[in-house]
Amino acid sequence: MAGRSPRQGARPAASGPSQRIRIIGGQWKRLLLPVPDLPSLRPTPDRVRETLFNWLGQELDGRHCLDMFAGTGALGFEAASRGAARVLMLEQSQQAAAALLASREKLGAARVEVMTGDALVFAAALPPASFDVIFLDPPFALDLVGPALAQVARVLKPDGRVYVECGQPVDLMLDAAAGGAENPWEILRQGRAGQSHHGLLALGRGAPG
Repeated sequence: MAGRSPRQGARPAASGPSQRIRIIGGQWKRLLLPVPDLPSLRPTPDRVRETLFNWLGQELDGRHCLDMFAGTGALGFEAASRGAARVLMLEQSQQAAAALLASREKLGAARVEVMTGDALVFAAALPPASFDVIFLDPPFALDLVGPALAQVARVLKPDGRVYVECGQPVDLMLDAAAGGAENPWEILRQGRAGQSHHGLLALGRGAPG
């Protein structure tokens, strides 16, 4: 999981890092970045990230990426390491966002932008068809996948890809998100790691722009 921000009102966590993430490919391969000690903040495992970037073709040269629920930044920094021209990270937790900014400075990652606030509100204001790759790993318990997919359908480029992590099989998640309407998403690849399911999606033909 890219990162799970705490619920509002959750017990304040200690300020020191309790773990680190390792970038597994590209410019900053093997570099370790600290992760703040926040409830339920966990990075996507190395093995799952390796699978994801195999799906995407390893290199992301020139692509524009959106890490919508950035958390630890594991996915967004991995994309930047692999040549993405722009990575926009959205994160609601101020402490997590501060850690992302510190990692950005440590790496000298000028192509990475970090914005603090509600990801759905930010996404609603983004220009249409502006991202090639979008990472969606919202907190499972908050049921944000459906609203997030509705937003990213507008900002995804026609040949773009969406990576999603969720707590149920991806096809079931998409059916639930559609709420009985026609599902506009095509599952290109999918997998599972423990209780977490992940998939790579594209908008099908006839999907709303």
